[in-house]
Amino acid sequence: MGFTTPPYLLADVSVRRVMLQVLLGLLPGIAAYVWLIGPSIVMQLLIATLAALFGEALMLWLRGKPLMLFLTDGSVIVTAWLIALAFPPLAPWWLVVLGTLFAVVVAKHLYGGLGQNPFNPAMVAFAVCIVSFPALMSQWPALGLQLTWVGQFEIIAGLAPRIDVMTGATPLDAIKTALKLGEGTVDVPTLLATQEVFGNFAGRGWEWVSAGYLLGGLWLWQRKIVSWHAPLAFIGGLSLLAAMLWAWNPLQFASPLFHLFSGGSMLGAFFIVTDPVSGCTTVKGKLIFGFSAGVIAYTIRVFGGYPDGVAFAVLLLNLCVPLIDMYTQPPIFGMKNEK
Repeated sequence: MGFTTPPYLLADVSVRRVMLQVLLGLLPGIAAYVWLIGPSIVMQLLIATLAALFGEALMLWLRGKPLMLFLTDGSVIVTAWLIALAFPPLAPWWLVVLGTLFAVVVAKHLYGGLGQNPFNPAMVAFAVCIVSFPALMSQWPALGLQLTWVGQFEIIAGLAPRIDVMTGATPLDAIKTALKLGEGTVDVPTLLATQEVFGNFAGRGWEWVSAGYLLGGLWLWQRKIVSWHAPLAFIGGLSLLAAMLWAWNPLQFASPLFHLFSGGSMLGAFFIVTDPVSGCTTVKGKLIFGFSAGVIAYTIRVFGGYPDGVAFAVLLLNLCVPLIDMYTQPPIFGMKNEK
């Protein structure tokens, strides 16, 4: 009655199976993305995937490693998809290729390849590109923009001019800019009620994209691909600081719900801070890592120079992983925990 007898078999867990399920977990968010923006995100996913496979193959060949073993494990494709989803969907093709190659070649292979990189490669790509090409990385499609497959392809390929009217601010950027320019004469509730970029409680349409990432992340948690510690801690850190400032001054600070469903919050919570290589390995470490990343991400969003701070928060915490893990190791079985 509920008891099992030996021999016991380990679950069939491999890098390929894990990465495949991570890709499947991204699909709900991607589907909402396509519904909101159009087919451009599919093009960017394809461009990033091809660039990642090329960079991976080149570095494996130069390092004398077996190509098919690593090219088919899916890890580099996950990196490529995260880069494509973090970049503007109408970004020029060369920017996506440049960011992807930098992530694969520099952030991954120059540190030793799979399992050796101390920094999240996708977040390295985003940080490098937003610092180097801030104008291009801030050109997001304006709401209501109607472009065909051909039209979006021509913009990405550089065959059509990039017109300013085609781009608009993200919800996070819009609210930060408006409050800064208003200098106390504009309040958050008025912005949310009057500007077209905002929806019911976050960015119009982007609420569904974030909900898609949340759905995919919960599925990964149910499948035991990710644990609950880092995602819940990230959401908790972001929400706690947002709730405190919102309660203190609701006219100048948006609600926690707005921040959870805007920008890269849900993507970061379930698909970035859960990275088993660049993140913490201990239970307490995951909680500290996630909570701190959430607090730093919110701080950069509201008080920093960038509209979203998930990438920089994760990279800063990547630096602290060895220290966090060292001080959060559980006691060895059979030995006392010495203070």
